[in-house]
Amino acid sequence: MKYTAVIEKSGNGYSAYVPDLPGCVAAGDTLAETADLISKGIVYHLEMLRDDGDPTPEPRAMSIQVTVEEATPNLRLP
Repeated sequence: MKYTAVIEKSGNGYSAYVPDLPGCVAAGDTLAETADLISKGIVYHLEMLRDDGDPTPEPRAMSIQVTVEEATPNLRLP
């Protein structure tokens, strides 16, 4: 299974969460550390769900990166 993990830069490092697994979060000093921690966190989270007899959520979340141009200063919206 492949779950989407969102990693965000914070004031003093990085934080991560998994939209399909509420409560599955991680934080680290570096991007690499945070990616490693959230990967391990997903495994642990799924193990806890199974141990508790709860269903394993199917991965549903997706992410894309969107490139936008800077807004024109005189842009008028309807």
